[in-house]
Amino acid sequence: MRHSWFQLALLCALGAATTLVLAVLLAQIGYSGLVQPLTAMGDLAVWQAIWLSFFCATVAASLAIGVAIPSAYALARWQFPGKTVVDALLDVPVVLSPIALGLSLLLLFRTAPGVWIQTYVVRFVFEVPGIILAQFILALALSVRVLKATFEDVDVRMEQVARFLGCSPWKAFCYVVLPLSRSGLLAAFILGWARALGDFGASVTIAGAVKGKTETIPISIYLNMASVDLERAVALMLVLSVTALVVLVSVRLLGRKAV
Repeated sequence: MRHSWFQLALLCALGAATTLVLAVLLAQIGYSGLVQPLTAMGDLAVWQAIWLSFFCATVAASLAIGVAIPSAYALARWQFPGKTVVDALLDVPVVLSPIALGLSLLLLFRTAPGVWIQTYVVRFVFEVPGIILAQFILALALSVRVLKATFEDVDVRMEQVARFLGCSPWKAFCYVVLPLSRSGLLAAFILGWARALGDFGASVTIAGAVKGKTETIPISIYLNMASVDLERAVALMLVLSVTALVVLVSVRLLGRKAV
């Protein structure tokens, strides 16, 4: 009897949570229906925001996965002084407010080395590279966390056997660890890409909300809300929601394949 009540309680909690999330998603089209947001999707400014968001998120996630692979592998396999501190530092962007992260980057580029970089290398403040930098840091933190768990699940004895058979550490990593971590690598990239795509606070703090220049999807939603252009805002919210759903389903399917 107790078991039945426990199952009923779980079903009620699951139903309530699902209903709440579904209500939030349906509210996006409940205000104006589907016709007006779909009409707004034909606006050039909407597609510019979508293109910029997808471009910046793809570049940021690609750079993040390139840095995250060796970083996560080192954390998963090696023991070194200060490992706990390094591991914790890489988690800071996950828990830090994105606005605080953006402000930190803004202050960084007000220092002498930051001014030199801005002058002679590439401009980040109020420019598209600033969006990519902010998104890169957010995606990196998430990618490292996912990949560290992935590499820890790969049996170290597989690498040892490869080394015993004559493989160098690099070849053992490329031909044994990476193929066994394929699903984790894809999941890390997808989650990092989605985290970058949905960022608002860090991007708007360092790159500003310059219409037509640094206007990603979240920033465009903010600008359209400020100008009371709800049709465009709802259209962009639908794009983000559908993308988020596709990303989460993809990650879960990858997780099933990995089992």
